[in-house]
Amino acid sequence: MQNQPMNQQNQQPIMPQPPHVITTKDFSYINDMLAWNLLAMKKAHHAASHCQDQKIKNKLEACGQMHQRHYMKILSHLEEKQQNNSITQ
Repeated sequence: MQNQPMNQQNQQPIMPQPPHVITTKDFSYINDMLAWNLLAMKKAHHAASHCQDQKIKNKLEACGQMHQRHYMKILSHLEEKQQNNSITQ
């Protein structure tokens, strides 16, 4: 085996922009990201609703809001991509 650094052995060419299709694997990962963020948002809200310490409650609510922003950001990327694809077709 040659003495090449690990990151140079299996390098793929860099794409200038994402492809116009979503593979089944991509779709599964996007679905998982949405589900993880939604679940984390719900759990943080639930924990905050049962918390009596106001500082902790505020942190839990902030955590839930962060996950909600991430969820909405992922959706906005998908909607933007969908709109761009429908314009170019």
